[in-house]
Amino acid sequence: MPVIALDTSAAVAVSLIDESGRALASRSTPEQRRHAELLAPMIVDVLAEAGVDRGDLTAVVVGTGPAPFTGLRVGLVTARTLAFALSIPVHGVSSLDALAVGAARELALEPGAELLAVTDARRREVYAARYRVAAAPAHAAHGPLVELVDGPVVDTPQAVAESIGQGALAVGAGASLYGEHLSAAAGAPANPDPADLARLALARLAAGAGTLPTEPLYLRRPDVVPPAERKRASA
Repeated sequence: MPVIALDTSAAVAVSLIDESGRALASRSTPEQRRHAELLAPMIVDVLAEAGVDRGDLTAVVVGTGPAPFTGLRVGLVTARTLAFALSIPVHGVSSLDALAVGAARELALEPGAELLAVTDARRREVYAARYRVAAAPAHAAHGPLVELVDGPVVDTPQAVAESIGQGALAVGAGASLYGEHLSAAAGAPANPDPADLARLALARLAAGAGTLPTEPLYLRRPDVVPPAERKRASA
């Protein structure tokens, strides 16, 4: 029962896992301007490496951000299109959720520990959300689970540190970029791992979640908007 997961919230990344949550193959590149050109070939490469035919896929999982408009949109549209073409479900999971789960696992955090997942929002701002490691055992089938405590938000690193970051362990590329305000934990992942997106989706579905929507988390308006309609001059 292979599941493929895509994320374009930070890096362009693809992972394939089996029903137990074991990663079968993955690809990732830090490129942030050629999402559309890179993503489809990466999907082909991941399937080929794992020896899995796309017809064997049982679901597609996609990171819903938060992230800048253009890159995030490419991942969402690709995931929805692939799922539609294969007649399989598509599930959405917050990319910050996956970053928090990956950090909780890599840092071997105990239940109750709180962490701040932070990614780069550009414009000298960050996307962030605060999580608490759940009481599930870290060796559970789909890895540690986390509970959202606050956020997600987009704001300056200083504002995030002062509002929802106090006392929490900061993880992610956004924390590393702004070390004067957010001290990134050593050994934590910089970006979300699509395999963690897929594991979270499987865990939530197994826990009874009916749907996992793929609506994007933009948190702010896109840079480009349609021009306002001109007012007609009075006759």
